[in-house]
Amino acid sequence: MFDLEEIFRDADATSVRLPRRQSGSPQGLGTTLVGDYTLSTRAWLPSAAIVDLLGEFGVSGPSARTTISRLSRRGVLEGRRKGRHSAYRLTDAAAANLSNGGREIAAFGAGTDSWDGRWTLVAFSMPQEKSTRRRAIREHLRWRGYAPLYDGVWVSPHPLTTREQAALAGLAFGAMSVFRAQHLELETGAARNPVDAWDLTGIAKQYTAFVRRWGRLLPRVTAGTISGTAAVRLRTEVMDTYRRFPVIDPLLPVGLLPPGWPRTRAREVFAAVYDGLAEPAQAHVRAIAARAADGAPSQIRAHTVAEMGADIVKGGTALRET
Repeated sequence: MFDLEEIFRDADATSVRLPRRQSGSPQGLGTTLVGDYTLSTRAWLPSAAIVDLLGEFGVSGPSARTTISRLSRRGVLEGRRKGRHSAYRLTDAAAANLSNGGREIAAFGAGTDSWDGRWTLVAFSMPQEKSTRRRAIREHLRWRGYAPLYDGVWVSPHPLTTREQAALAGLAFGAMSVFRAQHLELETGAARNPVDAWDLTGIAKQYTAFVRRWGRLLPRVTAGTISGTAAVRLRTEVMDTYRRFPVIDPLLPVGLLPPGWPRTRAREVFAAVYDGLAEPAQAHVRAIAARAADGAPSQIRAHTVAEMGADIVKGGTALRET
């Protein structure tokens, strides 16, 4: 369920599409590592440090340097040279994008639950020869929490925002209708409840596995016995895993979910691990950067979940959504 397609494209300095992470991909890892420790301060990270950090995830030196080059070409990183050292940081556009994404991750599952009992339905028809455009619409809807109730009919319990209306209008290459309505039960075995569009059992299993995996680590995190490479790796991994829940969990109203839905506990575990490893991970990244640049770069700083929710980057150039 978490093998998400990674999408890149070459871009100029003001346009970028960040990777949709495929677990362990060098470019996704590079973006996450630079963002996790420089986003709040816009610090420069020595290229040698980025290579060393990627090496701790099993990425070879040549592959790491290629990763930096590709991220630069695609507008994710910008570089500078000072003496014999080169360094990189996120571009304004990439920083704004990651800040927006971090805010959404931090807010996921934290709001109050309210629902007016209506569903948003997007129905579309696309000629068979327009398979690429049809796939683009489906991908767009899935990444925004919709699910296919029937072929060409996608559903969500959430109202359609003005921004989302504009985004859908840009994808309406064929016939498309959007409306908000209540579901009426039919006394027939052929009726399908909109909730059935989602695999709630599968989503719950993903949450349960996450809580089981990372909950076991909490005593060590609290005790402060995890440091160095392990702290960076585990902090990156817990984010890499948790960030997919906003994609697979449509935030259905509580009244539509099975009892004991594990979303809240998963969020608690994520925040405890991610924040609990921030200080030792930050110390390790600073040490690597100091070796690479002949000095300790104090601007390298790990952010917390609360800081992500407060919007790490203020202002900046907005990116096109992926």
